[in-house]
Amino acid sequence: MKKTPAKTAVRSIAENRQARFLYEIEDSLEAGIELLGSEVKSLREGKVSLAEGYAAPKGKEVYLYKLHIAPYKAAGLYGHEPLRPRRLLLRRREIEKYLGKVRERGLTLVPLSLYFKEGWAKVQLGLCVGKKQADRRESVKERQMQREIATALRRR
Repeated sequence: MKKTPAKTAVRSIAENRQARFLYEIEDSLEAGIELLGSEVKSLREGKVSLAEGYAAPKGKEVYLYKLHIAPYKAAGLYGHEPLRPRRLLLRRREIEKYLGKVRERGLTLVPLSLYFKEGWAKVQLGLCVGKKQADRRESVKERQMQREIATALRRR
């Protein structure tokens, strides 16, 4: 008797909406995160901030820096440091591919969202280029125009 594959249950924890405004996202990838037990408990409570986070190489591995996971109160003395670097779990080919782009073209790896997928903590990283001030203004104008069009269609 064959087992049918279970649906991939994805539960969102946090999203970096500011990154979509500040950066032009060229590509994205999914990576696992190496976490401590108290960090997982805190993530399940949703106490995390992606706003300042970024990923960078350290030796032959990639680490996620400035990802703030609030301390888990019940952990007591055995908790974790909120801003410690966290190792990302990627395949060697993925590391070489994306870090090559980061080095060659000056792109940045920014966390876009954090979620649980089949019980495992995952982060979606975006390969990004910083937007200029004029580009940001253009994004705001475009969003405002879309909103006006939507309200005009609703009134009709």
